[in-house]
This record gives sequence, C-alpha cells and structure tokens, in this order.
Amino acid sequence: MAMEASEIEALIKAALPDARVAIDDLAGDGDHYAATVVSECFRGISRVKQHQIVYAALRGRMGGALHALALQTSAPE
Repeated sequence: MAMEASEIEALIKAALPDARVAIDDLAGDGDHYAATVVSECFRGISRVKQHQIVYAALRGRMGGALHALALQTSAPE
C-alpha cells in the first residue's frame, strides 16, 4: 500500500515540529520519494543520526508502506 507525500510530511513534522520538509514523488507511484528535512535538532549530530531520527519519525513504515526514501537532512544555515 502506497503512502501519500502529505502523510510522510505530517509524520516528520509530528516528530520534528520545527522542520522544513519538502517531499518529491520520484516515480509517481507513491512508493519512491525524496525528502529534504531541515531542523535545528540536527545541529552538531552526524548525518547517520539525522537520518535515523527521520526514519524513527516514520514509525516503521519504511520497507512496508514506503518502499524507498532518499533523504537529505541538515540544520538551518
């Protein structure tokens, strides 16, 4: 079952209320997305940890309802 981009954004913003989130559907199938997430909570932590925070926000949907998510994360400049 595919996910809507708005659902992905809502899950991320629920976990990271200050985040700026942009979601792109890469294949038009609701299974392959790219997300850019900018949040102050990423400041000073590794890229791997930033991605782990985003994946945790998705509450286990990666690999199931959401097949692929290309992530770009950063702290605000």
